[in-house]
Amino acid sequence: MPALIDERALSKLRWRCRRGLLENDLFVERFFEKNAGCITEGQAAGMLALMDLADNDLLDLLLRRKEPEGDLARDDVMEVLRLMRTPLANQEERQDAPGPTRARPVETRPAPTSPSH
Repeated sequence: MPALIDERALSKLRWRCRRGLLENDLFVERFFEKNAGCITEGQAAGMLALMDLADNDLLDLLLRRKEPEGDLARDDVMEVLRLMRTPLANQEERQDAPGPTRARPVETRPAPTSPSH
């Protein structure tokens, strides 16, 4: 079984993963929300490799606009990307739930004016 990172390593990894682009931060936070207690050393290495990318390049990978090439085309990076691209279960449920009902259109008329005397 692959070795898990300890709390200190997790804290350092979280700090290293802070990004300047909100969209990337959302993917990163969701990854940690789902996996914080079970991140392996390999996954941490893959995450660190991704964090070396510029924000726009990382976002292109997360949104599947591009796939890893060259030094990034390795198993640990691909595994982390797969985990980061997977939505949370409760987000999937929210998408399936019916949304709020629409309000009915209401006919409006100007208020009647009282006759002037």
